[in-house]
Amino acid sequence: MTIPRSRAEFFVEPERDSRFTGPATGSERPMLAAFLTDHRATLELKCAGLGTELARRSVEPSTLSLLGLVRHMADVERRWFRQVLAGQDAPPRFSSQGDPDGDFNGARPDDPAAVEEAWEAWRDEVAFATRFVAEAPDLDIEADDVWRGRVSLRWVLIHMVEEYARHNGHADLLRERIDGAVGI
Repeated sequence: MTIPRSRAEFFVEPERDSRFTGPATGSERPMLAAFLTDHRATLELKCAGLGTELARRSVEPSTLSLLGLVRHMADVERRWFRQVLAGQDAPPRFSSQGDPDGDFNGARPDDPAAVEEAWEAWRDEVAFATRFVAEAPDLDIEADDVWRGRVSLRWVLIHMVEEYARHNGHADLLRERIDGAVGI
């Protein structure tokens, strides 16, 4: 007899899941960094085991896809950590003024190389951001952003957790429509 699963169960067996192990008390930086790490891992986990199916737009008429989310988050990571906080001249990898939704529009199911390119870009941006946070003197460093004005590293970390949390909700729905997989 099969016991029904609750949506609140883990996407993988808890003993194989490295998420949700960060500190629940203590200093702010490790806690925020751990939350962000967990959300990044959730996006990666929601995409695990899929190839070009990642580009499937499974919640019509939306143009969202898991591959589009990976591309989008690579650009978001790049924007906040490289462009804004580090002050680098680092244009988005997947979107542009001419195609502001290029991160989603360019996630095409007929291009297997796009999957590898997106993961490589996302991992590069996550690695840069992780180093940046670890090496920052404190969470109060500030930079100017054209959208938000003056922002601190603290604000960016909170915003990134928010951004991933929002899109991980999208990833839940997209993945379930692709192959029925559900869970935290």
